[in-house]
Amino acid sequence: MKKGTFFLLFLILIIVAGSCSFQRTLKSNDIDLKYETAMKMYNAKDYSRALQLFDQLMALLRATDKSQKIYYCYAYCYYYQRDFTLAAYYFKRYTENFPNSKEAEECLYMEAYCYYMNSPEYGLDQTSTTDAIKELQVFINMYPQSSKVPECNELIDNLRAKLEKKDYRMAKLFYRMDDYLAAITVLNDILKDYPDTRNKEDILFLVFKANHKYAMQSIESKKKERFSKALSAYNEFIAAFPKSTYIPEANIMMERSKKELGQVKTTMRN
Repeated sequence: MKKGTFFLLFLILIIVAGSCSFQRTLKSNDIDLKYETAMKMYNAKDYSRALQLFDQLMALLRATDKSQKIYYCYAYCYYYQRDFTLAAYYFKRYTENFPNSKEAEECLYMEAYCYYMNSPEYGLDQTSTTDAIKELQVFINMYPQSSKVPECNELIDNLRAKLEKKDYRMAKLFYRMDDYLAAITVLNDILKDYPDTRNKEDILFLVFKANHKYAMQSIESKKKERFSKALSAYNEFIAAFPKSTYIPEANIMMERSKKELGQVKTTMRN
């Protein structure tokens, strides 16, 4: 028998023996054996099998000193397997069951971080993102002196940037669909919700463009009001970014808006 084949068979025998031993431990009535084996597997990063034993131990050792350690490891087993939904749930259970433990702060942070990890790409539904922001803020409020607060603030900034990106994408989509009123509404909401946005120049310019186009397609009785709003949007854009590269294009639309507004006023006087 070749050396490589012998080694492979030996390895298979070890795996089978280990599996049989684990199954016996699962079926055993020896609680100490289950606990010791679960902790060995947890420390060996065998989280899947550790979870099976922790499942049993959570009920068997509920009222003992070991229950706190079991809850802690149980949550981390799900976290390390990237099941962030269940991990968040069990980190929360830990903080509720052991609020005065030395790991309570850590587990509250981990709960919030699991929500952060569950936040999807900006193009998808962002319910998890808003939930993550809330949970991170809960941690900051609960532990304002924690060394984790700067990190939480950074995570919140990342999440808010994702929400802003989704809204900005939506606004541009409305603009391309010629739904200028919807685009204006979303863009103004972005400016209100994210006053420090890095996209402020682009957004203010798009607000002006959308107002200009909205006025251009309006019925006569609405043109005075809407061209006036367009010119107000132009003035706000120019005041904020007097050296913008968009100025030449903006000036062309501004002159057109003034001309249209003048014609509307002349018509109204006649």
